[in-house]
Amino acid sequence: MSDRLSPAADLILKVYLALFFVYMFLPLIVMVIAAFNAFQYPALSPWKGFTLEWFPRLVEDERLMGGLATSILLGICVTAASVPLGLAGALIVARGTRRTSGLFYAMLVSPILMPGVVLGISTLVFWREVGISGGLFTAGAAQTSFIASYCMLMILARLARQDPVLEEAALDLGASPWFVFRRVTLPFLAPALGSAAVIAFLQSFENYNTTVFAIGSGYTLVTEIGARLRFGLTPAINALGVIFLLVTAVAAIGFAIANRRKPAA
Repeated sequence: MSDRLSPAADLILKVYLALFFVYMFLPLIVMVIAAFNAFQYPALSPWKGFTLEWFPRLVEDERLMGGLATSILLGICVTAASVPLGLAGALIVARGTRRTSGLFYAMLVSPILMPGVVLGISTLVFWREVGISGGLFTAGAAQTSFIASYCMLMILARLARQDPVLEEAALDLGASPWFVFRRVTLPFLAPALGSAAVIAFLQSFENYNTTVFAIGSGYTLVTEIGARLRFGLTPAINALGVIFLLVTAVAAIGFAIANRRKPAA
């Protein structure tokens, strides 16, 4: 591509790419280095020496570990609720008439457009009126209200590529609608369902604006870190970031290797 560009344009492109990668990766590099700094505050300088003490301290921090367990549990529950709801919404929009599909689509997508603070507060107020105080249930309900919309959009994009002739042929051969859905539609949607589940879990795990209002006196990992920002963080937070970075890198590499092996298989 650069061979077709003028020298000036080629230089500008290289400078832009360099600035882009610096912007993307420099904060991560600083975070990783700070995780191994013996300084009591998460900083790159002054450098007090190399240490691994922040990783054991991270495990010893009961609040952070409790928040991590709560975030994982909440993410699993939200994923289990959001994917079926997203699937149902996608089927309603895709299989409905042109007049009703537009209306349902606008209604089901609207939670994405609302600020997370509004969703969190409105969920807490609603469930408090029926006698349920803020906690994991209200946080899960608030998160599901907009995460299900993301799942619907992903599944809907996959449904748009499905050939309706496949379902019609199965029905003509005597299959029941449930059999067609289970043996034809669901296998075709499997990649989208898997992607929607991953996105739903990550959206739930990192959500702050909605969760901090809906969870009441409870806390997740993200809300606990946000609460500690007022008093100062320790490098144990950087150690947690390094662990997440390694997990993400391993997952990405594993996914790339699996995709490369598919044609050979």
